[in-house]
Amino acid sequence: MLEQRAIAEELMDDPALDAGTYTAVLHDLARVNTLTLARRPTLAFLERAIGTHKRFNLLDVGFGDGDMLRAIARWAERHGIEARLVGIDLNPRSAVAAKDTSTSSRIPIEYRTGDYADCAGEGWDCVISSLVAHHMTREQLLTFLRFMDREARAGWLVNDLHRHGFAYAGWPLLAGLMRWHPIVRHDGHLSIARSYRPGEWPPLLADAGIDGARVFRQFPFRLCVEKIR
Repeated sequence: MLEQRAIAEELMDDPALDAGTYTAVLHDLARVNTLTLARRPTLAFLERAIGTHKRFNLLDVGFGDGDMLRAIARWAERHGIEARLVGIDLNPRSAVAAKDTSTSSRIPIEYRTGDYADCAGEGWDCVISSLVAHHMTREQLLTFLRFMDREARAGWLVNDLHRHGFAYAGWPLLAGLMRWHPIVRHDGHLSIARSYRPGEWPPLLADAGIDGARVFRQFPFRLCVEKIR
């Protein structure tokens, strides 16, 4: 059943979802990210893209509860790097959830609500996203890829799921064991079915007019696309 990507809408994307439930879902998704080592490929990308530079500007598109940005802030602080960290998310409830979570880093994070396209021209060194690509239609994804390739001076990264049978079969067991929110259990399963496989990315990149990008797998069941200049 995973030969073709699923296109059904996820429950958390319902605009009628109340703010309290939405926040609980985002916080549980952050716990999923911790357990599944989801931040590791993004931090490794920054090691490659930033190199020896001591300052960078980064845009995180679809920041959720901000857990990735908080991890990046801690990483930058450990490495003595000055960072301007900005997150943009269409859902205004994401900013509320993110600001509700404390950070141990002294590096400030700016959470914005709106369209990532409005952030064009602000001198980004890196543009990243995590668990966002599979929410987009094909045309939306192509537009997003072009935006990242145009705006990111040092490099960009798509950190997403890998549509894999083992992950799809195992998710309900893991989610049930961890007692995550019912919406997280449902949407996590669907997200795997909505995500891409390695062979599906090169045609997308070609259609977006992008060359020099790398598609790679990251344990466990992450599929990433990066371009470093």
